[in-house]
Amino acid sequence: MPFDIARIRGLYPALGDGWIHLDGAAGMLVPEQVASAVVTAMRAPVSGPGAAFPASHRAESIVAAARRAVADLVGGHPDGVVLGPNAAVLTKRFADVVAETWTLGDEAIVSRLDEVSNQRPWQQAMRRIGGALRWGEIDIETCDLPAWQYERLVSARTKVVAITAAAGTIGTRPDLPTVAEFAKRVGAMVFVDATYAAPFVPLDITASGADVLALSALTWGGPAVGALVFRDPGMLDQLRPVALDSSAVGPERLELGPHPYPMLAGLVASIDFLANLDDAAKGSRRNRLLTSMGSVKAYTSELHDRMLAELRAMPHVTVIGDAIRRIPTLAFTVRGRKASEVTAHLASQGICAFTADGTDGLFGSLGVAEVGGVVRIGLAHYSNDFDVNQLVRALYQLR
Repeated sequence: MPFDIARIRGLYPALGDGWIHLDGAAGMLVPEQVASAVVTAMRAPVSGPGAAFPASHRAESIVAAARRAVADLVGGHPDGVVLGPNAAVLTKRFADVVAETWTLGDEAIVSRLDEVSNQRPWQQAMRRIGGALRWGEIDIETCDLPAWQYERLVSARTKVVAITAAAGTIGTRPDLPTVAEFAKRVGAMVFVDATYAAPFVPLDITASGADVLALSALTWGGPAVGALVFRDPGMLDQLRPVALDSSAVGPERLELGPHPYPMLAGLVASIDFLANLDDAAKGSRRNRLLTSMGSVKAYTSELHDRMLAELRAMPHVTVIGDAIRRIPTLAFTVRGRKASEVTAHLASQGICAFTADGTDGLFGSLGVAEVGGVVRIGLAHYSNDFDVNQLVRALYQLR
């Protein structure tokens, strides 16, 4: 079959530690070619850009290659790719800059489904200008984010609609095009956090309706770098530059240098890795990404559905949410057990999982702190049937 899980698992040296890594939502393991790209770049002479010697040219080439790779990942243009430490830092930086043109009474819309990193920057911006923050609410039963509510949430004063492409907590994938359509009716900007969607589904910034899209490479096994992608690169020229270099143009206007060149080399290698996950992927990198990420989506969805069915068959396990569209990330509780007890037991069985205490974010809205928190797990490109079987076996021991 084109998506050869045995071949793919062999590309991750860290899988040799013997643990079952169901901690994909916190960031995937790093493929060998990504680690090698970082090391190779560190060993080569790389200087600052703008000079006539080879080491300077190498720096410029790495940055340009990183912009092209990110643009291919989302179907954007390299001139609209801003590079930085991660999505959270870049989101805060962008929110601070864009809100400078907003005034008293303007509004921003965020959602309960989002990570705090895509809520708090807009909340703080509204507080500074005396604006209003409005909330897209989730369906408590399914943990879906109904798109229809945005028709009444937006108004003539709405400046931005910030929304996730997929929840890193429970996996729900909102209907982005419909939400974006409502936002466009009032001229609002659409800011999409694609951090957790990027490892599992093909991305298309135009089809999603996003004006700006945020990414963090750690989530798909890349280095600790992130990016903002502007659908219209010309939008960057309308923003106050934050760069220390007064001559900065285009995406450099929102970048604080110098760049971590070895990490950017690893970023390129990580996107090339995604493009070649499916042996049948051919053509340009963008075409190969669409094919490979489509295969990733199909493979992980099937594995995720099986895991969901197994967990829901256990009377002592309750899975949080039941959204139809989702990435392979979920949260659950075990009757009579605190989440910390469950994750400790899973660790004793060689399984990596996380605890969320439920005092903040989405889980705070659901009140899961009252039942001792939730257990969070997430599949990865290298997850297989054995991983699911071991999880099920370990949870049965907690009956």
